Amino acid sequence: MFGNESNLLFLDGAMGTMLQKNGLELGEKPEVLGITAPEQIQTIHRAYLEAGANIVYANTFGANRHKLEGCGYSVAEIVSAAIKNAKIAAQDFGARVALDIGPIGQLLEPIGTLRFEEAYDIFREMVVAAEEADLIVVETMTDLYEAKAALLAAKENSTKPVFVTMTFEENGRTFTGCSVSSMAMTLCQADAIGFNCSLGPKDLVPLVEELARFTDRPIIVKPNAGLPNLADNTYDINPQEFASQVQLLCNAGATIVGGCCGTTPDYIREMKETLTIGTRKSREKIAAVCSARQTVMINCPCVIGERINPTGKKRFQQALREHDIDFILSQASEQIRAGAEILDVNVGLPGIDEKAMMVEVIKALQGITDAPLQIDSTKPEVIEAALRVYNGKAIVNSVNGEEASLSQILPIVARYGAAVVGLTLDENGIPKTAEERVAIAERIITRAKEYGIPKEDVFIDCLTLTASAEQAGVYETLKALKAVKERFGVKTVLGVSNISFGLPSRELVNANFLTMAMTYGLDLPIINPNIASMMGAVRAYHLLMNHDENATRFIAAYGGETSAPTQITTAKEIHDIPYCVAQGLKAECADLVRAMLETVDPMVVVNKQLIPALDTVGTRFEKGEVFLPQLIRSAEAASAGFEAIKEAIAKSGIAQEEKGKIIVATVKGDIHDIGKNIVKVLLENYGYTVIDLGRDVPPETVVETAVKQNVALVGLSALMTTTLGSMEETIRQLRAAGHNCKIMVGGAVLTPEYAEKIGADHYAKDAKRAVDIAKEVFGK
Repeated sequence: MFGNESNLLFLDGAMGTMLQKNGLELGEKPEVLGITAPEQIQTIHRAYLEAGANIVYANTFGANRHKLEGCGYSVAEIVSAAIKNAKIAAQDFGARVALDIGPIGQLLEPIGTLRFEEAYDIFREMVVAAEEADLIVVETMTDLYEAKAALLAAKENSTKPVFVTMTFEENGRTFTGCSVSSMAMTLCQADAIGFNCSLGPKDLVPLVEELARFTDRPIIVKPNAGLPNLADNTYDINPQEFASQVQLLCNAGATIVGGCCGTTPDYIREMKETLTIGTRKSREKIAAVCSARQTVMINCPCVIGERINPTGKKRFQQALREHDIDFILSQASEQIRAGAEILDVNVGLPGIDEKAMMVEVIKALQGITDAPLQIDSTKPEVIEAALRVYNGKAIVNSVNGEEASLSQILPIVARYGAAVVGLTLDENGIPKTAEERVAIAERIITRAKEYGIPKEDVFIDCLTLTASAEQAGVYETLKALKAVKERFGVKTVLGVSNISFGLPSRELVNANFLTMAMTYGLDLPIINPNIASMMGAVRAYHLLMNHDENATRFIAAYGGETSAPTQITTAKEIHDIPYCVAQGLKAECADLVRAMLETVDPMVVVNKQLIPALDTVGTRFEKGEVFLPQLIRSAEAASAGFEAIKEAIAKSGIAQEEKGKIIVATVKGDIHDIGKNIVKVLLENYGYTVIDLGRDVPPETVVETAVKQNVALVGLSALMTTTLGSMEETIRQLRAAGHNCKIMVGGAVLTPEYAEKIGADHYAKDAKRAVDIAKEVFGK
């Protein structure tokens, strides 16, 4: 059923394109037609089935309670009717019917306000209502966190197969910055995975090739037919060209194929008649972990930062008791700045609710760093709660050789597709000899395999004993490291600093042991990256083992230094307003602004601190060094600073500078306002007055507001190809009204050429470009 090495599986094409041809009105909810015009929906399904589709998507893409609000029907009524219509159409073809789940239409935390748990419940409601469906499809997702919520809701509330596809842009990432590798690892529990919408077939070829490296699941592709030709409602890739390009995707490994925006039954028919199966390369056995936007490949020593841990740290314990999340975030920020690639997270402390605190800290960390996380707890309920809300593939630290530990922890690790640290100890404690530890390692690896956890996701910790008490045990640890690597081919972990406990010159001992351990096969040292000698040992090892080609990273770290400093300056000592904006530290940014306002004019703080800081983040965004969530976090931190500025100006009575008015609106017929809202936030941070007209805005409303408010810049957004005609009409009416304003347009389906074609003055590919356009228009 899922498409395999010998058979292609054919999906249907676009529902919206067909409904639009049948007279769907802008702003009309297509899902309601399943109740008010069932024959029309059945006819469309039947046309795709006659063209050769093996699976049709029920007309439920936007059938969630957020998008259906005010339509007069419940989610259950809409979903049930849609499944029934598809079933009626499919009964003579032996085809399958899929519940189609699209995005909710709101940004999830931390870059939005929708809680992960609420998103899960919204999707759960749809899944429960689709009892008669044969499978579930989650599609057109740009936010990996939202896709994960939908996948969990589908898997936990039904036994049906689940397909998941996300929408990627030409830079190889989604709108929110999700990478292909992160998608593959995070959504590994899906029964098939791939891409739909946004791009045409040939643009998806490198993405399919990348996906095949990271998943052994069947790969789905449902590309667009290009962009619409508004004059005749056709698209710029015809069925023959489309099928020819999709063949390239099949050659790269796709086995489940269909069409998205602009495709009709003719496209499916042409594919059915011409496509042949390709030969897919085998998935690489890669040891890696990820966040939504950053993948860490464990092919040479990678540093796990140890500082988010209360053990022996009174200040951290105080932060946990006082619920000082900002302090915990500062520890994360410091470690990343010092060179940590993964962060260990341990919040276990007597007297606090460890489960609730772990969930809160995981969510908060995801708001300020893209570093993958290691969940450090011995409690199964804490581990599961953390993995559930983690947006990526985490490491679980840890399991050990005791059967109770193995049977409790490994099923959780398998359920969420995590990696796991295996401690070489059991009910008898830590063995004295290397061979005994290796035997426990083998037991852990074997039991993990029984739960479906591959050995590349098992990281063995041969345990560091203190040299002051177990001096002979140091070499046993090193021997065990080497043996585990050579016999089993797994990655290894060590908490390095235990080695020097009770000794003088601990840093000297730690650094030397770290170097020895890496030479014996250590892959994941858990260390304090703020200690320069420790990071120096890692960087020098990478240099000398030819992991750091051309000494690029070593030179970047030390520059003209002839020797590494004895201690890296901590972030706490160098925090300033630009740093806080870059790191998204809201409370600290506001505090620093207030402190500076005691001696500095407010507009100097704005023009010399906040705006340049935002410009720097924007430049990094344009270069692909940071992504949308970081841009939003920085904007929120700057907002906190601006609020402090406003407070000071209000108290002083000084008039605030008016930079200019800008309208932003999502055009008539389009209810997607995520991109528009992001543009609004950034423009306001740069001091512009933004008039937000909302979504599904008629052209007349835009024109009336622009004229009445004498607005010099109008920003229009559209996500769906079906509403590009509405965008063109809005521009036409603005020109016809004779109002002398500039118009910028944006949205995933637009290109610079298309923006020019429909009469826009500017194409804003993202929020940062919208700010640049505003600066050009207003000259400030």
